[in-house]
Amino acid sequence: MRIYAIGDLHLPGAQSKPMDVFGAHWEGHFEKIEQDWRSRVQPEDTVLLPGDLSWAMTLEEAAPDLMRICALPGKKLLLRGNHDYWWSSLTRVRSLLPEGNWALQNDARALEAAVVCGTRGWNVVSDASTDAQNLKIYRRELMRLEFSLKDAAAKSQGRPIVCMLHFPPFGEKKEDSGFTRLLEEYGVHTCVYGHLHGEGIRAAFEGERGGVRYKLVSCDSLGFRLHEVAEI
Repeated sequence: MRIYAIGDLHLPGAQSKPMDVFGAHWEGHFEKIEQDWRSRVQPEDTVLLPGDLSWAMTLEEAAPDLMRICALPGKKLLLRGNHDYWWSSLTRVRSLLPEGNWALQNDARALEAAVVCGTRGWNVVSDASTDAQNLKIYRRELMRLEFSLKDAAAKSQGRPIVCMLHFPPFGEKKEDSGFTRLLEEYGVHTCVYGHLHGEGIRAAFEGERGGVRYKLVSCDSLGFRLHEVAEI
């Protein structure tokens, strides 16, 4: 069994939203992803999808995009991103997904080789920030991450923990944050995250830090090819 990850698929969701407006490399981007996916992923494998799956505004609009993803080989674990406005009810999302596909939200899912948990995350802000609204959301997302990690720890039975976040867990200057401290405290093996595009890709931190392996998996950062989570 292998574990792969790719985020920020940005499927149209009944919207007229061609992604090539963000650069010619985005033209036919999902077809590139699909071709690579079908050539590598086996039925026993799992693909992690850390958010921004569809531009849809409602679950009904998102359904064709979700079915297109779920029809691809392997099992899938889906996470909500900041643009997944259609994801308003976890119960409804889970009831829509076919067997072998699972929506994560502040909890964990045990696989044969690892336990996967996740939450959306948020932009990192200082506790001294005067932006009360952003600070409130940041602290709430820290609590949600800890809920996820506690669930993963309870289910791990010695298996490594892999964490999905949509937002990067670092600050603008790649400094540590409440997110990184929690990931280290719970002994997370690998953290995959998305959200970053363009110039943000070049500024992203990837590699090992505090015992945690970090990998940016927004699809354009990967050249529209799945990343294999190694050494699990």
